[in-house]
Amino acid sequence: MKNLFFITIAIVLGIGTAISQESEGAVLKFEKEILDLGELYTDEVKQTKLDIKFTNDGDNPLILSNVRGCCGTRIHEWPHEPVLPGEEGTIKIEYRIAPRPQKISRTITVTSNAEKSTSVFRITGQVVER
Repeated sequence: MKNLFFITIAIVLGIGTAISQESEGAVLKFEKEILDLGELYTDEVKQTKLDIKFTNDGDNPLILSNVRGCCGTRIHEWPHEPVLPGEEGTIKIEYRIAPRPQKISRTITVTSNAEKSTSVFRITGQVVER
């Protein structure tokens, strides 16, 4: 009787483990992970608004818990409701670049319930004199 009990427990635990391994959870996938602005001239630099699109490529709802931008980057809007599997979401940002020669390196960091809990979107480029 004891052996039957332990065998039943082992089977139940084995099935539970197999089922949990099939589920991949939520997966945040940016449309592109890097926006390369290329070379900009100092007289062309301005404040810019940008929509960062992403998809939940997993099989569970994706919940963003925090979105933050580095210096010179403001987060205007991001989904506070769960993004269902296969659905898209948008993060609306605004960034400014000083009109002086410099390397552009901005990051938007997204914290979520995805398997990779922190995802980073990058804005790169170079500002040069005309």
